[in-house]
Amino acid sequence: MDELTPDLLLQAYRMGLFPMSEGAEDEEIFWVEPRQRGIFPLDNFHISRSLARQIRREAFTISINRDFAGVMRGCADREETWINAIILDLYQQLHERGDAHSLEVWEDGELVGGVYGVALGGAFCGESMFSRRTGASKIALAYLVDHLRRNGFALFDTQFLTPHLARLGAIEIPRADYLERLRNALELQADFTADCQIPPGYSVVQRNTQTS
Repeated sequence: MDELTPDLLLQAYRMGLFPMSEGAEDEEIFWVEPRQRGIFPLDNFHISRSLARQIRREAFTISINRDFAGVMRGCADREETWINAIILDLYQQLHERGDAHSLEVWEDGELVGGVYGVALGGAFCGESMFSRRTGASKIALAYLVDHLRRNGFALFDTQFLTPHLARLGAIEIPRADYLERLRNALELQADFTADCQIPPGYSVVQRNTQTS
């Protein structure tokens, strides 16, 4: 394999591939292209009543690109992880170039949840999320979906479909369907940082309710 660089990584994403490793201590990565791809339709995010109440209370503080490295470390801080040192370094480089982004959830100044991924054209390729408080990852996703819609994105890739994501509205589509959506999204000129103002919680709930 050629030396893995940020440019090669972005090229892989444009082809529908993403990297993983066998574990935190593994010194290799491998490419993944699922036959069935998980995506979040941006007009179909499901907010339960309990999640809506939690978002409206605004007990958590939301930020964008405030602590990308912290979010990655939070995502890797589990018994089994595919995030190794190579991946940590590469995505940090992508973040410094403006190609990878994070959304953070804070409580009393402590990072308690978040999600990160790669932005390409009108596609956002979600990589991982974590939660140290009940509901923190769901709140992160609700704000992220709203943020992507407001900033012109058309595709939110979740790589795989899990029961957790399915309950929030994620679906699974065949590889060919995903690649077509990806090609269309790459032609767009969305900008993840065009509007980074954090909206009030009631607005996030209202917009997601109107579109779902």
